Amino acid sequence: MASESARAGAETAGDKKGILLESGTNEFEIVEFNIGKVNYGINVAKVREVIQRAPVTAMPQVHPYVDGLFTLRGKAIPLVNLPRCLNVMSTEEPKNIIVTEINKFYIGFLVDNVSRIHRISWKDMEPAPEVGDQSRVVGIIKMSDRIVLLLDFETIIAEINPEINAKLTTVEDSTPDARALRAGIHVVVAEDSAMLRDLLVTTLHDSGYRFVRDFGNGQDAWEYLQNLASKEGAIEDLVGMIVSDVEMPKMDGHRLLKLVRENERLKDVPFVLFSSLISEEMKIKGEQLGASGQISKPEISQLIGLLDNLIFGKPLKTEQD
Repeated sequence: MASESARAGAETAGDKKGILLESGTNEFEIVEFNIGKVNYGINVAKVREVIQRAPVTAMPQVHPYVDGLFTLRGKAIPLVNLPRCLNVMSTEEPKNIIVTEINKFYIGFLVDNVSRIHRISWKDMEPAPEVGDQSRVVGIIKMSDRIVLLLDFETIIAEINPEINAKLTTVEDSTPDARALRAGIHVVVAEDSAMLRDLLVTTLHDSGYRFVRDFGNGQDAWEYLQNLASKEGAIEDLVGMIVSDVEMPKMDGHRLLKLVRENERLKDVPFVLFSSLISEEMKIKGEQLGASGQISKPEISQLIGLLDNLIFGKPLKTEQD
């Protein structure tokens, strides 16, 4: 069973390109796996391959979630013990490693078993209910006989790698004139991870973009944008920039981008995709849909610079200039 699961997962790297290149379908694929009696999912776009459990070399003074390093085709990759991270008891010895590439960072996750791939609509994924500490779960998918929890792997990696948090919160100090210019721009943010959304909004505020409205999914952001589009006045006075993640419940960032570009009032509003999924395939898809720019998390300083260029036509000065 373990070898069949691993082989099926390893095939995803080649199979996933088709769905990645489709435009604005609001669909995605997940790799389903289990730890104990709980079923979890990860977006196929984050998975490079699935392998059988490999020998691990322990490392001194690593994060408690990290077992050590394993080698894959000559590359040393950190291995996160996901049962320990989630505080979930395995019912058997974990058999598989899910090798991921997230935020340009390769990392493996030890799980009990990888089972299969599902193709679903983001509309069928509900936000995680607000009970207990759901910070590591971004959504739930209701199957006919079970519930699959979609994990927030970005948050887990940010906990393990402080450099991720630093890049999400570190920007060069802006001049008072630059902050004054940014203060008049209405920015709409769609990001499902509560932790990353708070960091992003705080960093935008600190850089001078004070007028920020944030949403936890693309559907709520779209309804808000439609409401803005129905108002009188120049659209640039109502909304100056849209920043969206790609992977979100109800409606993903690509579908949101497609709807914005098809709307007569909103079609010229700058739209930036800020996601851990910005690979070469994803860049092609974003360009096809009309993205104004695409930045891979966690490069918040690059995002601020791109927003300035798109809105003002030039980079704004910092205190270091």
